[in-house]
Amino acid sequence: MYRLITSILAAAFALCPSAFAFKTTAQERTQCTRSSTTSPAVLKKNAGAQFPFEPTEELIYEGFFTRLLLRSINVAELSFTSERVLPASNVNGVNNQSTDANFRFTMDVSSKGIVPRLFGFRFHERVESTIDAASFSVLRTTKLDEQNERQRTSEAVFDRQARKVVWTERNPKEPQQAPRIVTSNFTSNFDGALQDIVSIFYFLRTRQLTTGLKFDVPITDAGQIFGLPVTVLETKKLKTALGEVATVRVDVDVFGDGRLLPGDGALSIWFTDDARRIPVQAHVASSMGTIDVKLKSRTLSPKTIN
Repeated sequence: MYRLITSILAAAFALCPSAFAFKTTAQERTQCTRSSTTSPAVLKKNAGAQFPFEPTEELIYEGFFTRLLLRSINVAELSFTSERVLPASNVNGVNNQSTDANFRFTMDVSSKGIVPRLFGFRFHERVESTIDAASFSVLRTTKLDEQNERQRTSEAVFDRQARKVVWTERNPKEPQQAPRIVTSNFTSNFDGALQDIVSIFYFLRTRQLTTGLKFDVPITDAGQIFGLPVTVLETKKLKTALGEVATVRVDVDVFGDGRLLPGDGALSIWFTDDARRIPVQAHVASSMGTIDVKLKSRTLSPKTIN
């Protein structure tokens, strides 16, 4: 949801350009110094058990922005897909003997509604995350970021043996331009499944989301590593695209110093309170306005491993 948040805020920026700025630089972020969570791999009861997003799942969402007289403007559509892929035999110079298929999570978000038509502002972002099946830790993240005529591509490669991540960003329109490179080392107390901005939502779906539970998740973005505090709060019935379902509210602390987003704000996500743990709704409140993200559809298919 993080990239959807920034994209919707970008749309809001087009509507209210003097109101706020929404992105941080890599230098403004700090490394994680908190303890991480238990790897979700140990949460599976047996080797044959499936995660709730297997074998292949597609989730489609709509994003709505509200600020002052602008009420619930539909500004974005987002899709999440999950699938299994065979691992490469050699990753970062290390021979991979695992026969388990890795996970590939893909997020695609694009502008829609009145923003492109009335304000000439278009955005599109595609993020692809490859996750190690055994540890559920990120191996590689690639991203395409398009905002009107601006384009950027990036790749983050993770080396758990060397305990570092190397993030490289390029401008496809200026291939002669030197890439931007950020390298970060895992902190000494890093001991868990490192997530990126896409895989974290699948990681949360592997947890037993019991009311009152609090934990931190180590996460990486733009070559930086830091911690996100997570709190499981109340249960509540909601009317959703899946019908009226019991949900559990999870707050993820993405705002503030050393977090994904600057300033004050709050992010809440509602997951179905069952074994599927489907994110059906999210709400972001900040001085910039509010964002509501709602599930539009969910599709499961028995797609074979790629």
